Amino acid sequence: MDNNILRFTTHLASKTPASLYQNSKVRFQRLLLLPTLALMCISLSACLAEPEETKSANAEQSPYASQIAQLFAEYDDLTAPGAAVAVVKDGQTIFSKGYGSANLEYDIPVSPSTVFHIASVSKQFTVFSILLLAEEGKLSFDDDVRKYIPEVPDFGEVITLRHLASHTSGLRDQWSLLVMAGWRFDDVITKEHIMKLVEKQKELNFKPGEEYLYSNTGFTLLAEVVARVSEQTFAEFTQDKIFAPLGMDSTLFYDDHQKIVKNRAYSYAPNEDGYQKTVLSYANVGATSLFTTVEDLSLWAMNFENVKVGSESLIEEMNTLAVLNNGETFGGAYGQFVSQHKGLEYIQHGGADAGYRTFFARFPEQGLAVSVFNNVATANPRNLALGVADIFLEDALTSSADMEQANAQSGKTKAVELIELDEATLATFEGHYWNEDGAYSRQMYIQDGVLMYSRGGENESPLGPISNDTFKMLEVDVDLYVQFDTQSTPNQMIVTEGDEAPTISIAYEPLMGTEENLAEYAGTYYSDELSTSYELIPGESEIVFRHSRHSDVSITPIKDNMFTSEQWVLNSVRFERDENNSVTGMRVTNGRVRNLYFERR
Repeated sequence: MDNNILRFTTHLASKTPASLYQNSKVRFQRLLLLPTLALMCISLSACLAEPEETKSANAEQSPYASQIAQLFAEYDDLTAPGAAVAVVKDGQTIFSKGYGSANLEYDIPVSPSTVFHIASVSKQFTVFSILLLAEEGKLSFDDDVRKYIPEVPDFGEVITLRHLASHTSGLRDQWSLLVMAGWRFDDVITKEHIMKLVEKQKELNFKPGEEYLYSNTGFTLLAEVVARVSEQTFAEFTQDKIFAPLGMDSTLFYDDHQKIVKNRAYSYAPNEDGYQKTVLSYANVGATSLFTTVEDLSLWAMNFENVKVGSESLIEEMNTLAVLNNGETFGGAYGQFVSQHKGLEYIQHGGADAGYRTFFARFPEQGLAVSVFNNVATANPRNLALGVADIFLEDALTSSADMEQANAQSGKTKAVELIELDEATLATFEGHYWNEDGAYSRQMYIQDGVLMYSRGGENESPLGPISNDTFKMLEVDVDLYVQFDTQSTPNQMIVTEGDEAPTISIAYEPLMGTEENLAEYAGTYYSDELSTSYELIPGESEIVFRHSRHSDVSITPIKDNMFTSEQWVLNSVRFERDENNSVTGMRVTNGRVRNLYFERR
C-alpha cells in the first residue's frame, strides 16, 4: 500500500469514535474502503487540475511547436534564465509554453503559469482603469490632473489625464529624476518617494501637448487618480474591476516590495561567471509593477476582441492615436503604441525593468495576440513575439521586397541609388555638429573611404552618398537622410527621418579642456528639485561629477560653457554665468529630463 494512503487511513482511524469499530468485520471492511476512496480523491484532483507536464505535452502537440521551439531554442535550458510565450487566436489560447529557469538557485522551470514582473506593459491597465471611471461618470479624460492631485505643481499650463496617458504632458520622467538625485534602481522606491519628487518640480520639459516624450511619471499620477477617485488602492481597484472579472487569478499590481508572490520568476543579467541576479524592489504602481502570467495576459487580450470588462467604446478610445497640439500624430495611442509589421497594423507595448524583458502585441484585424516574457536582461521579446506572429500570419504578411516597392510607390521611402564620392569631397563634411534643441553632439569622420555618422562611443552608422551633398543612412531600420549645407557659415547638417520635421545641427570646433580653463567650474552644485548635490572636480581635460551614491561621471567640453558625457545620467551640462562672467549654476539634460537647474554653492 502507498505510504501516503496508509498515513491517510491511519489518520482517519485515529479521529473516528471507537463505537464504530465494535464490530471487527465492519472495521475491517471500512479500512479496506479507505484506500479506494483516497485513490478516487487523487484521481478527481488530477482531472480538475491539469498538471504542468500535461500542459507542456499539449503545447508539443501543436503543429506550430517545432517552429516556435526554434525561436526559443536559446532559452530552453534549465541552467539559464528563460521565457514564457502564449498565443491567442480568435478568442482562444492556442499555444502556451515555458522555457528555461524561473529561479536559478533552485532550478525551477518556467511554465505558462509562472508569474513575471512585466514592467511598462502595465501602463495599458492604468489607462483602462481611468477610462472605466470615466464611463461611470466619476472623471473625464480631459480633466486637469490637479483637480485630483493638487500637490502637482502649477506650471502655468493645464496637464490633462489625456496628456499623462499619451506621454505628452511635458512632465520629467520619474526614473531619470531619481537617478540624477542619487537613487539606484535596486533601491526600495515607493509611490510616496515619487510623489514627493513630483511636488518639488519647478519646470516642464515642454508645454503640454506640444511634443511626445516618454514619461513614466504620468502613469504613476494616473494610478493615484484612480486610487483617490475610487477610494481604493490602485491594486485593490484593478483586482476588483479587472482581474477578478476576467479570471486573471495570478495577476496583481505589486505595491508592497515585501509581498510574497507564489510561483514568481526572478530576473538576471549575464556576467563573467554566468549570471547574476538583478534585484527589483519597486513599491510603486501605474507605470510598472504588474505581476502576471502569459496565461492571464491571454485573457486580457481576449477582452479587446470580446469585451467582458469595459465597453467597445472604451477599447476604441485606448486604441486611438493621440494628437499633438499641431494636429499631428506620433504613433502613440493611450498606454500602448500603434505600429506596422510587414504590412500589418498591430498594437503593442514592451517592458524592461531590472532583468525582466516583456512584449505584448495584438493584431486586431487578424484576431491574433502574442505575449512573450523573459527574465534575462539581454533578451529581445519584441523580436521573439514578432517571430511568433510571423508563423501564424504567414499568409497575410508582405515580403520585404514587396514592402520596399509599396513604400517607394506611396512616397514613404525614396527609391535611391548610391553614387561614389572621392575622399576630398567627403572630407568637406567631416567635423563636429551641435544640435541646440536636443543638446547633443554628432561627429562625422571618414573610415575606409566611407563617411561615418557617430553618436559617441561605438554607436555609429555609415552614410551612403546619393548626391554631392546628401546621404542615406545605412544599416538602420528607418528611412533617414543627412544633407550638408557647406554654403552656410558655419556648415549645417540637416537630418530628415520620414515625414518628420528636419533637425539642424551646426558645425563647431570642440574646446580642448585644460586644468586652467576647467578650474573655474569647480565647486558644489545643489538642486532643490532633487534635494541633492554634486561636487565638480576639474581634471586635466575633463570635469568629474562626484555624488555620494554614484560612481564618478566625467564630462568633456564641447563649446563655451557646454559639456557632454557618454553616460546617460548626465547627457549634457550647460553652465550659466552672471553679469560678471562668474559661473553661478548649471542645467543638466539626460534625455527624459531637460534643463534641470543646479545652483553653484
